[in-house]
Amino acid sequence: MDDWRHARLTALVYDFGIEHERLGRIGGRLVWGADLSRFYRDIHGLRTRVNGCRVLDVACGGGVAFRGLRKEGSHRYVALDLSPVMLRRAQANAERHGLRDIGFVQASVTALPYQEGGFDLCLSYFGLHCFADPQAALAEMARILRPGGRLQGTAVVRGSGLRQDAVISLFQRRGIFGTVGSAENLTCWLAAAGLREISVDRDGAVAYFSARR
Repeated sequence: MDDWRHARLTALVYDFGIEHERLGRIGGRLVWGADLSRFYRDIHGLRTRVNGCRVLDVACGGGVAFRGLRKEGSHRYVALDLSPVMLRRAQANAERHGLRDIGFVQASVTALPYQEGGFDLCLSYFGLHCFADPQAALAEMARILRPGGRLQGTAVVRGSGLRQDAVISLFQRRGIFGTVGSAENLTCWLAAAGLREISVDRDGAVAYFSARR
């Protein structure tokens, strides 16, 4: 969503909540009816999964995934976001974690400035539901993956309950969320992007997804 390019308060509130694990867990339970323990476990697991990989983090937000990176490693990591506010926070977060080998890029997810097959791993944590066209975004993420490369991430989805769907609609009216589909829609979008070994697991209104090109 273009609103994220300029919506400083929205960006800061979101980033503060997700970056602080205890608050993130509480917010996940209260707002989305989800236990975000798996989300934080997945991030901590990056420590071993990114070794030797070319990684694209889109949309990187304030850099919540950085906590799963080693200070020194053999990976090449690019953090991409449309919002300059988020990118500045991500850069500050990288400095706090002592991470110096991260590239920061401001760009749209529907026009990634990379050639086909340039990355081994694409991460997309809680960004997909903010995009106006998530299907096109997933197609771009698939395009930049090498054959056998992996996409993994999380997204808010519809269909878990009236309260969660009402919150999604509210966020859409305020320009915070873009197009939000169901877990079934997400599965179809991943397949349409030409991805395989698709896995979509829903916990409350949060979907955990992974696939390979």
